[in-house]
Amino acid sequence: MKVEVKWVDGLRFVADGTSGHSIVMDGDHEVGGSDTAPRPTELVLMGLGGCTGMDVISILKKKKQNVTGFELNIVGKRAENHPKKFTEITIEYIVKGRNISEEAVKRSVELSMNKYCSVKATLEGVANISYTYKIIEEGE
Repeated sequence: MKVEVKWVDGLRFVADGTSGHSIVMDGDHEVGGSDTAPRPTELVLMGLGGCTGMDVISILKKKKQNVTGFELNIVGKRAENHPKKFTEITIEYIVKGRNISEEAVKRSVELSMNKYCSVKATLEGVANISYTYKIIEEGE
C-alpha cells in the first residue's frame, strides 16, 4: 500500500491512494487552515469506523441478519500536550433491522475488534479502545 500526499495551499493537502481515490485534508482557521476538509486526526477515527464497520456489516450479512440500517458513533479523547495522540476511543455500534440476533451482533463486533480490523490493531496500545452496541428493532 502506498499513498502520495501533496500540498495544495495553506494547510490543505490532497492524498491519493493506490486505490485511485483521493481525499482532501485541511486545518482549522486557528492554525492557518481554511477549514475546507477533515483534519488528519478525524480521518484516523473515520478510518477506524470504516474498517470495523465493513467487518461488522459483512459478518452480519453472512449470518443472514436483516439489517436495514447501521451506524457507528466514535469519540476520541486526545492528550492535552503535543503530539496530542489519542488516549481513549469509544465506539458505539447501532444496528437497525428486523429480528436481529443480539448474539450475532455481539459476535460480529468481537470478531472485528479482536481479529479483523487492522486500523484497530494499529491503534491498540496507543489508545484505550472500548465499544458498545445497541439494536433498534424496526417494523415491517
